[in-house]
Amino acid sequence: MAEQAVAIDGNVSLPALLARNAKKFGTSPAYREKEFGVWQTWTWLETAEEIRAMALGFLSLGMEKGDYVAIIGRNRPALYWSIVAVQSVGAIPVPLYQDAVADEMAHVLDNCGAKFVVVGDQEQVDKVLEVQDRVQDIAHMVYLDPRGLRKYDHSRLHSMQDIQAEGRAAHERFEVDLASRIDALTYDDTCIMMYTSGTTGRPKGVVLSNRNVVETSKNTSEFDHLRSTDDTLAYLPMAWAGDFVFSIGQAYWTGFCVNCPESADTMMTDLREIGPTYYFAPPRVFETQLTNVMIRMEDAGPFKQWLFRVFMDHAKRVGPDILDGNPVGFWDRLKYKLGEFLIYGPLKNTLGFSRVRVGYTAGEAIGPEIFDFYRSIGISLKQLYGQTEACVFVTQQPDGEVRPDTVGIPCPGVELRISDDGEVFYRSPGVFVEYFKNPESTADTKDADGWVATGDAGFIEADTGHLRIIDRAKDVGKLHDGRMFAPKYVENKLKFYPNILEAVVFGSDREFCTAFINIDLTAVGNWAERNNIAYASYQELAGHPEVYRMIREHVEEVNVSVAADEMLSGCQIHRFLILHKELDADDGELTRTRKVRRRFVEEKFGDLLTALYDGSSEQYTETEVTYEDGRKGKITATLEICDAAVQGGERMAAE
Repeated sequence: MAEQAVAIDGNVSLPALLARNAKKFGTSPAYREKEFGVWQTWTWLETAEEIRAMALGFLSLGMEKGDYVAIIGRNRPALYWSIVAVQSVGAIPVPLYQDAVADEMAHVLDNCGAKFVVVGDQEQVDKVLEVQDRVQDIAHMVYLDPRGLRKYDHSRLHSMQDIQAEGRAAHERFEVDLASRIDALTYDDTCIMMYTSGTTGRPKGVVLSNRNVVETSKNTSEFDHLRSTDDTLAYLPMAWAGDFVFSIGQAYWTGFCVNCPESADTMMTDLREIGPTYYFAPPRVFETQLTNVMIRMEDAGPFKQWLFRVFMDHAKRVGPDILDGNPVGFWDRLKYKLGEFLIYGPLKNTLGFSRVRVGYTAGEAIGPEIFDFYRSIGISLKQLYGQTEACVFVTQQPDGEVRPDTVGIPCPGVELRISDDGEVFYRSPGVFVEYFKNPESTADTKDADGWVATGDAGFIEADTGHLRIIDRAKDVGKLHDGRMFAPKYVENKLKFYPNILEAVVFGSDREFCTAFINIDLTAVGNWAERNNIAYASYQELAGHPEVYRMIREHVEEVNVSVAADEMLSGCQIHRFLILHKELDADDGELTRTRKVRRRFVEEKFGDLLTALYDGSSEQYTETEVTYEDGRKGKITATLEICDAAVQGGERMAAE
């Protein structure tokens, strides 16, 4: 059996896989990091040595088996190493979102009872110190970057460099203990604890075992034929389960190289320099990149715009077939080759996608138009569906069976079923052990037979076996007249437009659908500049009459598209407004993974929602906001409420 084979090979944990990789891929690159504009590389042998020194240093600090260790910071090799070093001593790593506000951080640190904290820099040190009065268990904190920390009290604050130096110096005292702790790790020991994004409430600790991580990494790596020569870019939050599986789980199973950008500001430049062969991004990243492309084309001359349109229309027609190896006529192939030389190749190079062999998007549904755009220019972009509770992977799209309207077939080892009310359930080797200190939620989510309720509504296509997700089960409802309401379907269509950053659609149990819109400041600001429209702030631009006119055109185009779907035609938007602020995770409106907290938004902007339905033409509102330094403030605005034409009905009111 597969699990016995893994156990016989000794690969029952990530430290065991590290030892295998040091022997098998010793001189091959394992991690790269760009610092001060220069890429530094560590081989698997060097990575194993760095992790060993860390683990010995942690033993010298008194880290015990079963201790919980919080890890906070941006994507850096040393923080990834610390995760495996913590596992090596039998402790349990708990990554936290580096941009979490103090209250969120305090909840996780207190909930897991963290005794040690590993952080990236002064900012994270300050955050932990700020909440220490609410978190009593922390004994030691270890930091990577010493800048700004010289005058801090170092009685319980330590440099990672010093910890590793102490580990190397004291190796004779601790190496026998370290070896015995690694050998004692079992397949069913806890590998890591990841916290959920908290879309509907407080984040919950998801306990994942070595079995969950190793089996899932093995199965999914083999599904996509990942190789030790692949490169990936690690830029998504380390506290997100997807980053852990891509940048540690699959990397350790396969032996490929993980590349860490210098900063969020240089990410796109670093992406182009690395040219990853294996790449993942949530829909928002692909949407932003497409927005930037469209902005650049709007600034181009008439001939370049015409050339772009001609070849992109051709790519849309034949590109996906060429990518999947389907028959395409000689002249169409020839024209596509010319387009590759003139348009598609330079565009992929600009995006950093020239070498992408396997690309994925997940986290939420991606707009079909956005998905088709990338595939049409030859990028092998696919969709997967997963959850933290599944160790990420539930379904994947096989090569040659890629479609924008499904999320693929069950991953190897995964079983699917659909309940009578349409909810998706799965069972797999990756199914989490439990929610930490939360047996009630565990029992609500996972039954005695290991079936997990996803909370998503969907169905399995009888002829293909592909899973189609409709929406979150709790969000799918009915309009007052009984027609189906699925907000995410409409929101994704709206977000295809570069000018729309976010949309929240309402309509369950109501007469008609309405929407809150967030404009994309970059895209709309560029448009305003070209049209000589002056503005001093996001709020002023969002309320400009010409911006409302433009957004209304987008909404009405979406209504035409939605009306063509017989099942969801009732989801056309009758009225909308443009919010005076961007939805923000610091204000509780988004999760740290950038998902809209729909119920929270509905309650927070209740006055605006009421105005959308009571026939008002405008509404005054006051909104509390959180500034970057943590201070609270209040902004006020009077928002216009706009009517939109729907198919099969009249505009709600005269303009």
